Amino acid sequence: MDFYVFMLMGANILLIFSGFSNSIAADTITQSQSISEGRTLVSKDGSFELGFFSPGGSSDYRYLGIWYKNIPVRTVVWVANRHKPIKDLSGALMINNRSKNLVLLSQNTSVVVWSANSTKEASSPIAQLLDDGNLVLRDGKDENPENYLWQSFDYPCDTLLPGMKLGWDLKKGLDRRLSAWKNMDDPSPGDFTWGIQLTNYPEAVMWKGSEKFYRSGPWNGLRFSGAPELKANPVFEFKFVSNENEVFYTYQLINKSVITRMVMNQTNYSRQRFIWIEADSRWSPYASVPRDNCDSYNLCGAYGNCIIGESPVCQCLKGFRSKSPETWNPEEWSQGCVRTTQLSCQDEDTTDGFIKFSGLKLPDTTNSWVNRSMNLKECRIKCLSNCSCMAYTNSDIRGEGSGCAIWYGDLIDIRQIQGGQDLYIRMPASELEGGEHKRMVVIVIYVVASAIVSGMLVIAYFICRSRTKFREKMESNVRIDQSIEEGKEDLELPLFDLATIANATNNFSIDNKLGEGGFGVVYRGTLEDGQQIAVKRLSRSSGQGLNEFKNEVILIAKLQHRNLVRLLGFSIQGEEKMLIYEYMTNKSLDFFIFDQAKGKVLDWSKRFNIICGLARGLLYLHEDSRLRIIHRDLKASNVLLDSEMNPKISDFGMAKTFGGDQTEGNTNRVVGTYGYMAPEYAIDGLFSVKSDVFSFGILLLEIVSGKKNRGFHNPDHSLNLIGHAWKLWQEGRPLELIDTCLEDSCTASQILHCIHVSLLCVQLHPEDRPSMSSVVMMLASESSLPEPKEPGFILGKNSLKLDQFSSTNEITVTRLEAR
Repeated sequence: MDFYVFMLMGANILLIFSGFSNSIAADTITQSQSISEGRTLVSKDGSFELGFFSPGGSSDYRYLGIWYKNIPVRTVVWVANRHKPIKDLSGALMINNRSKNLVLLSQNTSVVVWSANSTKEASSPIAQLLDDGNLVLRDGKDENPENYLWQSFDYPCDTLLPGMKLGWDLKKGLDRRLSAWKNMDDPSPGDFTWGIQLTNYPEAVMWKGSEKFYRSGPWNGLRFSGAPELKANPVFEFKFVSNENEVFYTYQLINKSVITRMVMNQTNYSRQRFIWIEADSRWSPYASVPRDNCDSYNLCGAYGNCIIGESPVCQCLKGFRSKSPETWNPEEWSQGCVRTTQLSCQDEDTTDGFIKFSGLKLPDTTNSWVNRSMNLKECRIKCLSNCSCMAYTNSDIRGEGSGCAIWYGDLIDIRQIQGGQDLYIRMPASELEGGEHKRMVVIVIYVVASAIVSGMLVIAYFICRSRTKFREKMESNVRIDQSIEEGKEDLELPLFDLATIANATNNFSIDNKLGEGGFGVVYRGTLEDGQQIAVKRLSRSSGQGLNEFKNEVILIAKLQHRNLVRLLGFSIQGEEKMLIYEYMTNKSLDFFIFDQAKGKVLDWSKRFNIICGLARGLLYLHEDSRLRIIHRDLKASNVLLDSEMNPKISDFGMAKTFGGDQTEGNTNRVVGTYGYMAPEYAIDGLFSVKSDVFSFGILLLEIVSGKKNRGFHNPDHSLNLIGHAWKLWQEGRPLELIDTCLEDSCTASQILHCIHVSLLCVQLHPEDRPSMSSVVMMLASESSLPEPKEPGFILGKNSLKLDQFSSTNEITVTRLEAR
């Protein structure tokens, strides 16, 4: 019997025979108790209450929610089953006797309407409503009452209460994002959401659907750059945390007598803070965003400065002019501004400098870079050394200011604001004042002189070693340096000599071999300082030449994300080309999931962590890195695992970069791996971010099933893994896809949700597939998803089902290189 069905039966049997104990504590329920219609939980201090309610003027639907206990106007702050109302009075909240999970049942239909997605099991589970409005599931025998197995604060609805976190738990893959009710009568999620955008310089963003609607500006140590009203006060205390484990914003009450909440409103598309006024028995709006027209995202376009009170409100920054001066009106403002005089960065005698603009909301941080240990002078030099760098400032404005924040590409969504920050924007010499020009000349002379002296020392060193070796190495270095210069990248990566790498790998001993891919062999090595490395030695006969080598060096050198493999350096000498990576203890994902014995090492919680990590890594490549990057060869063998089984995407030799708003391209050289390629790419050479989404969908199916898409065999039919998954989905048997070694560790509802997401990712047409930002959101919450259509590339033994696919790209594919 399917264990998920057994779980439902067990839940219903318990519900029928347990009843509701009269000895139930006011704020908790145990396994022998339940909450049904007419019964409620009340937090210990009487602040919050949990029970069933009908929203607005509706009386047909019932929801389980939490509201303020002592406020006469019922104000709901959290809803459990906002996606699935109960249509009668038969609802019951209880702890399932078998799974030890918190579930909401509809007794009349014997259906689990909602469940907490706890992956940990307690010996004595207790559900408790806390004084801050947080519903938690914990182990009653745990001496630490704050060791929650699950908490409602991790799954917010439309309200942010004091102590709640808005943002990411990167270890768990949680994106705590608020979403407005559709309307007063319908608590299901609308299209108006608020969360933290993960960039190198994170900021809070509101989305209307998939489009940015408002952003706060990045956190500057005191407050969000675009929210100067966030000042120290006797009522609220604000906090923003950003590290490798979590990125979130929260606030706490200093004055505990104040009752306050922040709410998303779908009706007028605003986020409002309310304070309860006891004397008037009403909620009073304290602050609201967007505050005015200038808070509208990117109203004025690139280098446009929105200034309330000016006519028009959009003004070009000094040194810029309107891109469309003939039609400078509200409909055309988004076209923005262009430079009056072009930069001279490409010239050897560049005299570019910077102009300080004060009182600004800092630009969109999608293409930003941050170093919190640099000072402003170092930040300036760093920006000046890269032609793509357009602005810089302090990342922390406390005290004298510290840290370095840099922007690459066009600066967008700028506004003039009281209490705003200083921003130093790159300008050509003609726009600079005399003093600035002189300082620039001094800096340029210093930099050039230093480079000359350094170059002479390096040349002298190599001459002393060997003229022959020097000539061979310099010829190779010139090629790679020229190629990298074409990419206009400041690599800042060490160049290892061949002798160092040979010594580290015991002269490329077969005992140190980790694996072999399409473009060469990977060796394990140990440097003289004890650091372990992985050396990718490119085969001389491989298809990866200097271009692919350069591509991988340039791409990975600037990518900094916990789910991307880190490049430590490179080596090039004669025909030898090598990449030096951080060493991954646990090899690659395919080493585990396609082997029944080794697959047991990766239980479902570890696999789900891997899935979420891969999604975050791809999201970074597609949306949050400086350039939009399409991997083009995402597969299980290109996912490396560190000592804690955290995933790292590797092998960027075939990746493509896009700038600006470009989202797709085409090629007459199709490269990749059979079984993972999207239909439009394999057939027409058309690739986009949605090509990677397709590959991610395949990988997700493989992680769930433990089977390879290519070469999959089932005795009942000739379909591949995609076709098999789709067949089971249509027949209502998707859980039969689960890897047998996961049966003791998996959460059925979570796996079912992942299978649903995977089928959406492998849709035939790219426009039907979700973006990776949507995928990350889908994985972070088990919300309802759209029904998938028939996937692409349903393969039989002798056929390829592509009759629905119409080509949109008329190029001729002249070369197919699949691995």
